[in-house]
Order: sequence, then structure tokens, then C-alpha cells
Amino acid sequence: MFELLIIAIFIWLLVKAIGLAFKLTWGVAKIVASILIGLAFPVLIVCFIFVGGIALLVPVIMIAIAAGILKACF
Repeated sequence: MFELLIIAIFIWLLVKAIGLAFKLTWGVAKIVASILIGLAFPVLIVCFIFVGGIALLVPVIMIAIAAGILKACF
């Protein structure tokens, strides 16, 4: 009877350890994903600038300047 009690306790501890492992890996995955996203946006902007993105940024900047001028006039 004592052996069954010990086996039940070890199985319970195994289940708790597996649950904790899943929680830790999920937390680490979220942290790594946040860091990668934080690094990806500046790299994306740099890539846009160096790989022809400047052609896309010029019209956007011109529109923003026009909107600023119109807002200043009114």
C-alpha cells in the first residue's frame, strides 16, 4: 500500500513538473518573440531605405509635408 502511495506521489510530481516546463517554455518563447519583433522593425526600415524603399518614402514624406502645411494654414 505504501508503494502505491509513493507511485501516486511521483506521478503527481511528474505531471506538475511537465506543467511547469510548459509554462516556462511559453514564457521564454514570448520574451524571445518580443525581442525579435523589437529588432525586426528597425531592420525593416533600414532595408526599405537601402533596397529601393526610399522611392516609397519620398511620396509619403511629401504628403506629410503637405498635410502639415495645410494644417498650419487653418
